[in-house]
Amino acid sequence: MSNAGQRAGAACASVPVSGQIPALGPRLVFFTGGTALRDLSRQLTRYTHNSVHLITPFDSGGSSAALRRAFAMPAVGDIRNRLLALADSELVPQSVLEFCARRLPARGNAEALRADLRALGAREHPLWAAMPEIFSGALRLHLRFFLERMPRDFDPHLASLGNLLLAGGYLHHKRNFGPVLAFFSRLLQVRGVVLPIVGESLHLAAELDDGSRLVGQHRFKELTRPVRRLFLTVHEPERQGEAAAPQTPCRPPLASTAADYLRSAGAICYPMGSFYTSVLANLLPQGVGRTVAAASCPKIFIPNSGRDAELRGLSLAGQVAMLLRHLREDAPEARTHELLHWILVDSRHGRYEGGLGPDVRTALADMGVTLVERDMVREDDPQRHEPELTARALLDLLPGAQAER
Repeated sequence: MSNAGQRAGAACASVPVSGQIPALGPRLVFFTGGTALRDLSRQLTRYTHNSVHLITPFDSGGSSAALRRAFAMPAVGDIRNRLLALADSELVPQSVLEFCARRLPARGNAEALRADLRALGAREHPLWAAMPEIFSGALRLHLRFFLERMPRDFDPHLASLGNLLLAGGYLHHKRNFGPVLAFFSRLLQVRGVVLPIVGESLHLAAELDDGSRLVGQHRFKELTRPVRRLFLTVHEPERQGEAAAPQTPCRPPLASTAADYLRSAGAICYPMGSFYTSVLANLLPQGVGRTVAAASCPKIFIPNSGRDAELRGLSLAGQVAMLLRHLREDAPEARTHELLHWILVDSRHGRYEGGLGPDVRTALADMGVTLVERDMVREDDPQRHEPELTARALLDLLPGAQAER
């Protein structure tokens, strides 16, 4: 083993462990992505170190697009974001967390920025000086894994260093997320579990109500018509055009480890976040609907308050119908109570698409789901949930789970 490899191994073995707390607390499994759940994730670590975050790896915009073009790999940006949200900042130096969140400039000569990246691979680089060697050695090793494979024309603009480290580890381990996520979860003392919902490199697509199709998660910000259904495809967004061949939907299998966590869940949560790209995208792999239906635990939906550009007027009842429809594509015989029990809303401060009027309430009751009303949304900003209030409201729905008072 190289000296860098020995130091990385030492880092993994030497980082202090926060007692037995990670084994305690209810197992909350979230279908999630993006940043909407970041603050709630941090708050929940006060009550459990046993939360599981199943992440969409389908992002196709920004710096993730550069990595995906270079290596035909799943997106890692949302995975990195959640690892950092759950990292134990009392045990992990701030310099480590800041390094993993650091980005290269948006502008500048691409070759000069690539040269800056290569310089970072050297132990003598001043950026490592503020960091304990057990951490810096591990980060440099994974950066070198990336640099060894970096294409000569790689676009470095706005590249997240944390994304490059994860990509390097993923490629070094023969396109396997397991070892690199286990390593960084240990290194960052992550108080929970972070996993991609699938390991394949796929893209999110939608069929709109007029029959047209849209490919690429980043393009969901440009929705001009309501979505009829979502699907995954191997076709890349940049190859789209009027002359492009029809996109072939595919249903990759749910990652086996993710299935194990769903089976053992104390609760399954469809949380706030961009409705299609952060939540429903996680429901598309083969096996998700059946595994959810078979899990004997509460299933809870926390809809977005405020504006979600992806909804385009889709009411809360419409959102629930869409969620159930996509789950039933995998579990057609599943009854509603096997897929969803409660919808957690704030009728005082929340602002929900289409409102919470009598028609919506009747439609939800007819579908067999129950509204649970709690104060959770910021009174001065309906776009944001209060993390502490939301955590308590969620935990109060778990049988036997008591939030600390």
